Amino acid sequence: MKSLFKGAGIVMLAGAFAVSGCSGNGNGANNQAGSQKQETNFNQTGLPIVNEVVSLKMVSPKAALAPEFKEMEIFNRLEKDTNVKVNWENIPDTDYTEKKNLLLASGDLPDAFYAAGFTDYELINYGKDGTIIPLEDLIDQYAPNLKALLDRRPDIKSSITAPDGHIYGLPSWEENNLGTNPFFHVINKAWLDKLGLKVPQTLEEYTEALLAFKTLDPNGNGKQDEIPLSFMHMQWCMDIAGLFGAFGLPDNLEHRVVRDGKVIFTATQPEYKEALNYFHEKWYKQGLIDPESFTQDAAQYLAKGKTTDETLGSYVWWEVEEVVGTERAKDYVLLSPLKGPDGDQTIGRANGGGPGRGSFVITKGNSNPEITMRWIDQQFEPYMAAQIHWGPLDIVYKKDQNGKLVNLPLPERTSAGEFRQKVAPGSGAPGVIAFEDFGKVVDMEPRAQQRAEDLEQYYNPYMEKENYPGIFFEPEELDKINKIEPELIKYVNTQRGRFIVDGGTDKEWDNYLKTLDKMGLEELMEIYQTALDRYNANLKK
Repeated sequence: MKSLFKGAGIVMLAGAFAVSGCSGNGNGANNQAGSQKQETNFNQTGLPIVNEVVSLKMVSPKAALAPEFKEMEIFNRLEKDTNVKVNWENIPDTDYTEKKNLLLASGDLPDAFYAAGFTDYELINYGKDGTIIPLEDLIDQYAPNLKALLDRRPDIKSSITAPDGHIYGLPSWEENNLGTNPFFHVINKAWLDKLGLKVPQTLEEYTEALLAFKTLDPNGNGKQDEIPLSFMHMQWCMDIAGLFGAFGLPDNLEHRVVRDGKVIFTATQPEYKEALNYFHEKWYKQGLIDPESFTQDAAQYLAKGKTTDETLGSYVWWEVEEVVGTERAKDYVLLSPLKGPDGDQTIGRANGGGPGRGSFVITKGNSNPEITMRWIDQQFEPYMAAQIHWGPLDIVYKKDQNGKLVNLPLPERTSAGEFRQKVAPGSGAPGVIAFEDFGKVVDMEPRAQQRAEDLEQYYNPYMEKENYPGIFFEPEELDKINKIEPELIKYVNTQRGRFIVDGGTDKEWDNYLKTLDKMGLEELMEIYQTALDRYNANLKK
């Protein structure tokens, strides 16, 4: 790989060229002055990174409960240690993708996007046109923590390296396998006990329980205000995709599964159609599904578990307490995958796995890429990575006698998920906490430990054996995927909601399939199959 900087003696000159190229200022005297200032201000090693404060502008999403990042203690500590002040533009996570795209299209670029959520398509294309810059040489020069990780874990380096050999985005990963099934299915056992019902094991028993929740006033307030089942249509960890497994083929947010090395598009299969008919006839028509399941946002969804009178009978979320609160959580239990009409009992395995590779990008508008890389590298030190993902020392953690980060008690009546949003940028932020770090550098969160136990007890025995891995596609493949898939998936998701709410699946199914053919489904699946075959062949080399 060709080095960006040939030797230590010309590092600062190269920095001056970078400033000149990005600033649009052709005044050579000014550029030289900038170079001299940087030479005395920038420290290639140690802290602070700069002797005099340097400001960087970064754009990042933030969760609903999170404060502005400028108010987060973890970032205030980083600023104090590094002398790098970040001017944050925080965008609510529900609006982030749209506004990120507008910024990229307008050319009004920040220095970097943080917790950036860049897709492979965006990494490839914005890297190709120069909107975001290659990072591998900056990593070699200025990121000792990240460089050590990539040297130790060539699998991570391979995963984040684009087909053209460049690294355009930095990784985010909590290597704990807790995302294998995001769809934890919860039911109100206190209501079941009151109504003399057992915890459902089959789809029919579950339907009977939902009907009882609706009609028999289990909360005892004399009103028919119970919500038998609520979810968030086609949203991560909140959707009913797992329930499709009762018909023999679990769904997921991509409608794409793998069996025996073959890629299957779930939303055209007979099992999928059967599930849609069932959900409409047995659930929606009888008023067992919350109508707002297809339109509500996370704030509305979470509020339904915290009404004055307990009104929520069943829901999908991977942390019981976050929906219903810590006091009511004792009333609820998890359901294993339900056994369907033909005895099928399975849960899907989430696609992907491995590090996210678009968590942090540096744009061409950045006049200080080496300072930026040194700043972000602090967050790849394992102890700091843990604090960035879960929260800072003395707020979320204390150090035990061995120097390990161990969890402090949560504030009263606060769930771990809510607290994490308030004190840390979270799981999409840069940084890698590897398997070997858990139990050595940091204790797994109590809720994560619970989730691991729940997966083992309720879901792993029924989980699909294969998934679609996190493949970094060739540019031409990405072009075709991006051309076909967004509108196709949008159509499928819209139709899925319509079929559940309005019915008509049998009548409209043939036209639905013909529309998908016209939209390029066959070509899309061929691309996914070819890429999977190539990926599997490379594993055998």
